[in-house]
Amino acid sequence: MSPRDREPETVPGGVAAPAAPFRLPQGAGPDAPVFAEPWQAQAFALAVALNERGLFSWSEWAAELSAQLARPGAAEDGGDYYAHWLAALEALLARKGVAEPGLVDALSASWQRAAHATPHGEPIRLENDPER
Repeated sequence: MSPRDREPETVPGGVAAPAAPFRLPQGAGPDAPVFAEPWQAQAFALAVALNERGLFSWSEWAAELSAQLARPGAAEDGGDYYAHWLAALEALLARKGVAEPGLVDALSASWQRAAHATPHGEPIRLENDPER
């Protein structure tokens, strides 16, 4: 039986594993920057900090990140890897009762408004949100 004839494998939670293996973005290598944008490094650091504080185990993290990566619509080139990382964080925060999705969405929108209301070159502060 060829690999194509087999049943699709599943990751924890019963989500079908992607047909193709995950690949790092083109240009990734030992000398390439790990993070393309600061928010990616912040999401990475947040996951590490929450694990260190016992909010979730690395097994839970791996299962949730795998489920997010296996969702339909994932970029084949891995360019959306940290978007999945962030989605995994948000899902775990909701599951653990730390931050419901509505709260995360509201806070994200508040930061966006604060960013638009902040003069160029000044630090973005949540209190700059005109709707707060």
